[in-house]
Amino acid sequence: MNSIPRQSERRRPRILLVEDDASVRRSTQLLLQGKGFDVRAHAAADPILLTGNFGEVACLVVDYSLGDQDGFAVLAAMREHGWQGPAILMTAFSTVELKRCARLAGFSEFLEKPMEERTLVTAVARLTGHDTGQTG
Repeated sequence: MNSIPRQSERRRPRILLVEDDASVRRSTQLLLQGKGFDVRAHAAADPILLTGNFGEVACLVVDYSLGDQDGFAVLAAMREHGWQGPAILMTAFSTVELKRCARLAGFSEFLEKPMEERTLVTAVARLTGHDTGQTG
């Protein structure tokens, strides 16, 4: 009897994706799901932050600009609820100062949009310890 679980039986790391642009949210969700992640995607932070249930979240991927809020507020609220996982901030409005602030706020990665798909997948895989089978 083989005791090594197949990939489909292994626990898929849960990614919390917060992105207000519907097309970016959907394409990012599909990309990460295709690489073996369990992605919970949301257009806004409010509904997810109200639950405070982040125990299963292996990594946060959040856009900087979210309408009434920003990615900094999302990470801060999750930290207030005790979540201590890695976080990735994505933005199309990169500046040296924003990158510095992201590091100070506790983001593990700062990614500029548009980005190559492998850039995001590699960052999420590294932060979660998940082998996507991706090479190069």
